[in-house]
Amino acid sequence: MDTVGQYLMENPEEALRLDVKTDPGAVRSQALLCGIGPGARVLDGGCGSGKTTAVLCEMVQPGGSAVGVDFAEDRVRFAKKTYGDTPGIEFALMDLRSPLNALGSFDFVWIRFVLEYYLEGAREMVENVSRVLKPGGRICLLDLDYNCLNHYPIEPAMESVIHALVRRMMEKYNFDPYAGRKLYTHLYDLGFDDIEVHLVPHHLIYGELKESDDFNWFKKLEMASSKARDVFDGYPGGYETFRKDFRQVFNHPRRFTYSPLIIVTGRKPS
Repeated sequence: MDTVGQYLMENPEEALRLDVKTDPGAVRSQALLCGIGPGARVLDGGCGSGKTTAVLCEMVQPGGSAVGVDFAEDRVRFAKKTYGDTPGIEFALMDLRSPLNALGSFDFVWIRFVLEYYLEGAREMVENVSRVLKPGGRICLLDLDYNCLNHYPIEPAMESVIHALVRRMMEKYNFDPYAGRKLYTHLYDLGFDDIEVHLVPHHLIYGELKESDDFNWFKKLEMASSKARDVFDGYPGGYETFRKDFRQVFNHPRRFTYSPLIIVTGRKPS
């Protein structure tokens, strides 16, 4: 079966996972770096639970609005139920790979943690969403680099399994752990002007583990392992032992985990 077009993290709890892991303060800081402010109309592409859309909508007041789109009915339904009553906000069931003209035009297009699921097709997606950006408007691309791979201290056998699991997700599910480093080149190749790049830490986990991080990471492990259980065959005790051992490492306050977040914004030529 061809799985390249499937969303890696698809499961009945995905909207909840996205909602739990989204930090409104981080979204605000990142949006400020991109220049988002009052009066703007913003497209939140791949809006997930709608939490980020709600933060963006708040930031463009007074006078602005935000439209969140996602291709999953359950996530759009969750977004409408949870954030749909916010003035100036709307949600639509749409695929970012399809024509978006029905939405109108935007001052900003925001694509956060989406391109990492498109090892193949990311450039084409960026080109497609840029078509609804007004001349002189700005696109904001935010994604991780070396995603899920930075943990210390970690035993070689455990690290080997994590790398093998990520490789399998790349090969079978179109996952791109290095999406962040490609964002600048996407905009350069598409002819955007005034390109700015920012690098900030993400998944910055040390000391006592937050409940939200525990939920997010072990839901990731659960989803990935269900698609590649054989990857754990070489680990002593198999998947269940790996899960137990990783939880012990990940819950220890001595552990240090991080991923770089790369933020790239550029202006569409007039």
